[in-house]
Amino acid sequence: MTTASGPVSSIFMDKVADWLTKTALAGASLEQIVRGFCERISAAGLPIVRVHLSFAMLHPLYDALGFTWRAQSGLEVEGYRHDVGNNDVFLKSPYFHLLSNNLEYIRRKVPAEGPVEFSVFEDLRREKITDYIAFMQPFGDGSIQGMMGSWSTSAAEGFSEEMVAALMRLQNHLAVAAKMAVLDKLASNMLTTYLGMDAGQRVLKGQIRRGDGETIRAALVMGDMRQSTSLADKESRQDYIDTLNSFFDALAAPFNRNGGQILSFLGDGFLAVYPCDRHREPSRAASQAAMTAVRHAQARMADLNAEREKKGLPPIGYGIGLHIGNVMFGNVGLRDRLTFSAFGSAVNEVVRLQALTKKYESDVIASEAFAEYSEGGWIDLGKHKLRGVRQKVTIMKPEPTTHDLRLDDVVSDLRHQALSEAERLILLHRDATDPDRRHSAAKLLDKFLQ
Repeated sequence: MTTASGPVSSIFMDKVADWLTKTALAGASLEQIVRGFCERISAAGLPIVRVHLSFAMLHPLYDALGFTWRAQSGLEVEGYRHDVGNNDVFLKSPYFHLLSNNLEYIRRKVPAEGPVEFSVFEDLRREKITDYIAFMQPFGDGSIQGMMGSWSTSAAEGFSEEMVAALMRLQNHLAVAAKMAVLDKLASNMLTTYLGMDAGQRVLKGQIRRGDGETIRAALVMGDMRQSTSLADKESRQDYIDTLNSFFDALAAPFNRNGGQILSFLGDGFLAVYPCDRHREPSRAASQAAMTAVRHAQARMADLNAEREKKGLPPIGYGIGLHIGNVMFGNVGLRDRLTFSAFGSAVNEVVRLQALTKKYESDVIASEAFAEYSEGGWIDLGKHKLRGVRQKVTIMKPEPTTHDLRLDDVVSDLRHQALSEAERLILLHRDATDPDRRHSAAKLLDKFLQ
């Protein structure tokens, strides 16, 4: 058990506050800010043995970050994505109490034995913690971004009034520094989510003027849903959106990893690229990576359609076109409304190849150039005239696979439907702060977790 060691030094607290400002202005990451802050308040003499901080960031996919710092073991970073079964833990937490009662902070002495008010106190008293302060710090009026956290000490007498005052003061400085880091992360999250990793990074680095871009070589993938018009007519708007998202989760997700990146979603289709150098070996690696993703996508679609069959829903058909070639990559559009995309003859050709999957009743059609680089077994379908292309193109379809993929490895993340911690915090915070919403926070959570 730690003991308080005299009065709090205002000089040291000023030093911590100054460090937060300088570090945030220098563009430090959230992790760097949190780790440095915790180490400095400990070095300044505050008897803190445990700090927990959670940041709900406005990410299009509702991601959240949590940090737990302990004096003995340092910082642990966690990306929150809780399953439905852990909901009871959150409902019994101090954070839920803060949110549902619209409180800025709560302070509790942690009993050494006997019943506890919050389930987390069972863990805290095993760490010999005696005094606990939880807080909620929005990043602005009405903001769904914010910081939640807790300070814990094992000092016999708990936190002194001086310590509480110092923590409350530093909490404001930490919130400002964290907000700067979160906004920086938000910009990156938004751009990479909506533009793709590579395009987003290009924009962040200043490639923002109309006409900025370059020509790259890439393996190209065009995927498209079949019978989408019929499904849209038969299903409600929300059901069709859910179907479309399930389709993209199954078919498109494999092409957004291992070197691939989805550049754009075009209605019920998507365009993905695997950039590579203009030599045989890089072209072969890109094409083989794309072909591996094709096999994964086929397995995931088979699994999705099996699930739909159990629910009495029709299967979703699809087509995939594969090609390799030079692509123009950059900013086009209006002066005040730009998009970052790929275009050129190779893109037009892969779109035409995908359309041929209907004619040849094959899920996958590739150009001869792609097939040669990707190797494997291919069936020659002869030469075909592609609209807008002067010379006929030899087209191929893959031979049936002779081995089964491990389906568990391929589809495991397809069924991950749980809300993240950030979604819960956002929903709960909205409920606590919006005067037009008077449902209980528990009912709100239940609605979204069913």
